[in-house]
Amino acid sequence: MCAKNIRRRKQEDEPDEATAFSRLARFCAYQERSHHEVKEKLAELGLFGDAADELLSRLITDGFVNEERFAKAFAGGKFRMKKWGRIRIEHGLQAHRISSRCIEIGLREIDEVDYRSVLQKLIVAKSDSVTIADPYQKWDAVSRYVIAKGFEPELVWETIKLMRD
Repeated sequence: MCAKNIRRRKQEDEPDEATAFSRLARFCAYQERSHHEVKEKLAELGLFGDAADELLSRLITDGFVNEERFAKAFAGGKFRMKKWGRIRIEHGLQAHRISSRCIEIGLREIDEVDYRSVLQKLIVAKSDSVTIADPYQKWDAVSRYVIAKGFEPELVWETIKLMRD
């Protein structure tokens, strides 16, 4: 096929504004989406510039997209389901280009008591699975694992110290 036919086909595939809004509304209604994800979907649909901005603002106005709600859902979900710590959640939200104010709001969704409880459970589970005989190397391996999950190093070492005593 020549390049003209490919360009024509792409133009024919581009949805009109009503169809695009309908598809994006379903996309956003399925699960919480960040502005960044919606912009990527707009580009995938072949919508750029003013038309894309107008559709995005309409989605925001109609309540399909809300950055604060996304941050809360993301933080709560990653903590409960994947047992991520605050640092890793913050980096995940930054990757979605969420504002620092909304990141703070999202991180407040994590209860401190639950956070410490999950940290202790992860430490116990990992220490049971590590077969290193030297206790210093063992606790180093456990701490590296939990820190890689996104927990604060100071809090990890404080919890390990309390559990060892």
